Amino acid sequence: MFEWANLSIFLATAVVLTIAPGPDLVFLATQSIGNGPRAGFATAMGLSAGNLVHTLAAALGVSVIFQTSAAAFTALKIAGAVYLLYLAYKAFRAVPSDDASETAPEVASGRSLFWRGVLMNTLNPKVALFFLAFLPQFTIASAPEPIWQQMLVLGLLFTLQVVVVFGSAGLFAGAISQRFRGKGSGKFGRYANKVVGVVFVGLAVRLLLVEK
Repeated sequence: MFEWANLSIFLATAVVLTIAPGPDLVFLATQSIGNGPRAGFATAMGLSAGNLVHTLAAALGVSVIFQTSAAAFTALKIAGAVYLLYLAYKAFRAVPSDDASETAPEVASGRSLFWRGVLMNTLNPKVALFFLAFLPQFTIASAPEPIWQQMLVLGLLFTLQVVVVFGSAGLFAGAISQRFRGKGSGKFGRYANKVVGVVFVGLAVRLLLVEK
């Protein structure tokens, strides 16, 4: 289906784009630092799964809606911003587990963090447009497989490298944060929650300011 040279360029470009600082990487870092390596890995898997949603949407032509309709683009980014503000609210109200209190909320589960990652990625219209513009550049018109099928394969490969890059980053950031934790680290937890909340607010504002 693909020539090795073309596929190598695609994967190299994908890795560079993945490690470039952006909202997803910031989101992953905040979840990893605030909740530990397992939480970071779960978030990374959620963000990766969001890429599959955008791949399917691009291959089937659904993402074209966000390219041609200003209303659809705006609605999706508003939904994403509202979700980020909701996460910011939860972060500001969170009580570190080291603060002995029966009313302290439980740490978000891996499943919850996974779906946070999925929604964070899926509700960003810029990611939808990115996949719509990026994947077709590496398809081959003369190949026997239809373009949409080639886009699905490329999207899957893109997602697999995101799993490796983001998964490693989530585990690393979470492990580093644990070095600052331990008994009596409630003060660190309180500061971390506030920082996470501010980051979420910043991401929400950034998303609202995004233009096509």
